[in-house]
Amino acid sequence: MTEKFTGALADFDAADLASAGGKGANLGELVRHGFPVPAGFVVTTAAYATLLAETSLGAELGRLLEVEDAGTRIRALFTEAQIPARVSADIATAYGALGGGPVAVRSSATSEDLPGAAFAGQQDTFLNIVGEQAVIRAVVDCWASLWTDRAIAYRQRLRIDPREVSIAVVVQDMVPADTAGVLFSANPVTGERGEIVVDASPGLGEAVVSGRVTPEHYVLDSAGRTRRFTPGAHEVVIRALAGGGTEESAGTGSPRTTLGEEQLVELARLALRAQEHFGRPQDMEWAIAGRRLYVLQARPMTALPPQPMRLNPFQKFVGPFFVEMFQDRPYPLDVSGWMQRGILAMLHGMAGSVGVIFPSVKELLPEEDGVVIRLVPPVPRPTLRTLGAPLSVARRARRFNPARWTEDSRFATFLENVRRLAGQDPRSMSWRGVVVFAEDAYATMRGITELRISYLPGAFVPQLKLRLMLLLLGKRHLGPALIAGAETRTSQANRALEDLADRVRSHDGLARAFIGLAPGELLARVEHDPEFKEFHARFRAFLAEYGHRETVSVVMSSSPTWSDAPEVVLGLITSMMGERRPAADQTGQALAELKRHPALRITAVHRHLLSAVDAAKAGTAFREDSHFYATMVLPPLRRALSDLGRRLCEAGVLADPADVNHLRFEELAGMDDGGALPAAERERYRRLVLARAAKRRELEGIPLLDTASLFANGHRRPGALVSGVPASRGQATGTVRIIRGPDEFGLLRSGEILVCPYTNPSWTPLFQRAAAVVVDAGGIASHAAIVAREYGIPAVMGTGSGTSALQDGQLVLVDGTRGRVTAADAEPSA
Repeated sequence: MTEKFTGALADFDAADLASAGGKGANLGELVRHGFPVPAGFVVTTAAYATLLAETSLGAELGRLLEVEDAGTRIRALFTEAQIPARVSADIATAYGALGGGPVAVRSSATSEDLPGAAFAGQQDTFLNIVGEQAVIRAVVDCWASLWTDRAIAYRQRLRIDPREVSIAVVVQDMVPADTAGVLFSANPVTGERGEIVVDASPGLGEAVVSGRVTPEHYVLDSAGRTRRFTPGAHEVVIRALAGGGTEESAGTGSPRTTLGEEQLVELARLALRAQEHFGRPQDMEWAIAGRRLYVLQARPMTALPPQPMRLNPFQKFVGPFFVEMFQDRPYPLDVSGWMQRGILAMLHGMAGSVGVIFPSVKELLPEEDGVVIRLVPPVPRPTLRTLGAPLSVARRARRFNPARWTEDSRFATFLENVRRLAGQDPRSMSWRGVVVFAEDAYATMRGITELRISYLPGAFVPQLKLRLMLLLLGKRHLGPALIAGAETRTSQANRALEDLADRVRSHDGLARAFIGLAPGELLARVEHDPEFKEFHARFRAFLAEYGHRETVSVVMSSSPTWSDAPEVVLGLITSMMGERRPAADQTGQALAELKRHPALRITAVHRHLLSAVDAAKAGTAFREDSHFYATMVLPPLRRALSDLGRRLCEAGVLADPADVNHLRFEELAGMDDGGALPAAERERYRRLVLARAAKRRELEGIPLLDTASLFANGHRRPGALVSGVPASRGQATGTVRIIRGPDEFGLLRSGEILVCPYTNPSWTPLFQRAAAVVVDAGGIASHAAIVAREYGIPAVMGTGSGTSALQDGQLVLVDGTRGRVTAADAEPSA
C-alpha cells in the first residue's frame, strides 16, 4: 500500500505527537472538538523520515552532529536536497484540496509542547505562502529549522537526544487578520488562575509574538470583563500581501483599543474552554478577520507560577522555619524517600504525640507533572487527643532529661544501626537488596524520631519557664542571649575547623594554596601533594567525624554531604584564615545584667532562675545534636540511591546516575531489576525522567514560596536598606559579602557582613569571621540566629530581600537589636 505523507488536521488528535508533532497534534485535537481552527493539513514526520532515508541527508546528518557548526552545515544540506517525488506529490495534492490559496506553513516538532518545554519560536513559521512549489519549499525550510542554532542549543539544555527528534509541518489557510495576538488562560506573571491575559495588535500576530510591537494588554476576569488595561504603542503593523509574503508598515502610534467587549468575552470563553479540554492552562495564538475569531495555536503554558496563596497568621509564623529548610526544590526521590519516610515522618510523629495531625507531604509540597511546584506552610490540625497534650508533655518533661539523652539505650541502638549500614556496600547487593538497604536506612531514622518525641518536651518546657520568669522580672529581651553558647556537636565541629584553619595559617605552602587556588585545584593538591600529608590526614579525620553534615538542607538526600563535597569544607577553612574577631560574650553579658536585678538577691529566685537557664541550654543542645546525629543516616542512604542510579545509567534508562533523583522511591522499589528492565519499561522510565527534568527546569525561576508574603514587614521601616526580624543584639559596620551557597564559602573574608538566602548548621563556621549576618529567610529560633548569638554578632533574619537589595562591597551598618540594615554613613533613626 502506498504510504501517505499528509493528512487533514481532523485526522489527528493529542495522541498523535509522534506523527503530527506538538502543534499538529494539538490543532487536530481542537478541530475535532469544534474549536474555530483554520482548515489545514499536516505533513507528517513520515515525510521527513523518508527524505532522510532516501537521500544522503540521513547519513550526513549523523556525521555532522559531531562536528562544530553542525547547524549551518545541516541546513545547507536541506537546501540542496531533492525531495522524493511521492512526498512532494502528496504535499501538492493536499495543498490543492485545501483550495490552493494563501497558507501559513508552521513547524511542528515532536519535542514541542512537552511539560516544561514549549519550544516557542525554536522552529520557523512562514506566512502567506502562495503556490504549490512555494509551499513545498516552505515545508523544506521548516524541516531545516529543526537544526537552527537556537533549536539545537534549546534541545541540548533539555538533554533531548538530537537523533530522536523529528518534525512535522502544519499547513493552514492564511487568516488575513485585522487584529491578532496571544492569550493566556492564567496570568503568566502572577500565576493567578482567575485571570485571563490578552495581548493584541492590529494586523498579523507575528508582530506580537516576535516582540516587534508593544501590544495592547488586557487582564480579564473569567467572564471576560476587563480588570486592567494597558494601551499598546502600535509601532508597526504586519499584513499579508495579495501575491504572497508580508509587509511591515509604520503603525498609528495611537493608544486606542482594537478589541471590543464582545470580542474580549469571546476570547475569554475560548481560553477557558481550551483549558478545560486540555486539563491545564493554555497559551494560545488567535486572529480576528472580519467578525470571525480563529485559533491558530494552543499549547500548555510553561513556567507558570503556582496560584498565589493567602497565608493565615499561623502559616506566616511557621513559614520562615520551612523556607529555611526548602531553599532548593526537592526532587521526586527526596519527597518520596528521605522526606516522607524520614524527616516528615519525624514531624508527623512529634505532632501525633500531642494529638495533632501534621499535613501530608502532598499538602506540604503539591506537585504538577510529578515535580514539586510550591511549599505550603503547614497548618497542623488538633484532635480530641490534643486535650490531653499538656499532661503528656508534662509527664515526658519530668521523665526524659535532655541533658542525659545520649545515655538512653535507644540512642546506642541508633548508633549501632548506623555503624551497621556504614559497613555494607550496596554494589555487592542485588537490586532488591539495595532497595531493602535504603528502606533500612529510613527505618534507622525512626530511632531519632522516637528520641525527639521523648525528649523535646524536656527541651521546650524549661524554655517556656525561663521566658515566663524573665517576663515577670521585666528582662524578657535577655532570653535568647542567655541560652546561647550551649556546648553542641556543631560548636565542636566549628572548633575543629578553627584548628584546621590555624594549621593552614602556620604552614606557608598550605596558606598560599588556600588563598591562590580554585576549590577543585585546592582539593587535588591537599589529597595528592606529599607536602600536605599531615594536613590531609587531619582533614580526612575531620570528615570521618563530621562529614555526614548536609551542605544544603537536611530534608534532601539529593544534596551532597561534607564528605561528598569536601571542597565546601575547604572553602569554610579558607574563610576562617583571616584575622580573628574577638567574640562578644552575649551570654556572659546577659547573665551579668540579670544578676544585677534586685530579685536575684533572694537565694531561691537566684537558684531557680539559673537552673532554668541551664535546663534551657540543655534543651537547645538536644535540638541541635539530635539534628546532627540524624544526618548520620544520609551517607549510607545516598550510597544506596546512587548505586541504583548507576545501574539505571548502565541500562540506558538514565543519562547520568544523579538523574535517579527524578524517580520516586516506590518506582525504584517496584522494579524487579532496574539493570535488566524490558525495552518498553526502559523507554517509559527514560521519558518519565526527561519530562520531570524538563518540568523542573521550567520552574527554575519560580520560588517554592514567595518570601514577600512572609516578610512584608521588612520593607516598611523608613531609612533601612532592608529590615527583618531582630535575632542577635548589637551593631556592626562592614562591607557586604553575598554568599548564595556552599560553593561560595571561601569568598567570605574576616570582618565582612555575611548576607545569604538561608543557613543551616553547615554555614555556622562562617560566623566566626563575619562581623554580622543578614539572612533572607529564618527567624529568631533558626540555626543562624542561635549561632549568631553564640558568637556575639548582630543578626537580622527574615529580610526577604537582603541578597537582592544589597550588593557586594557595599558599606552597611547592621543593627541586630532593631532588625535593620542601613547605609553606614546614615544615622540610624529612633
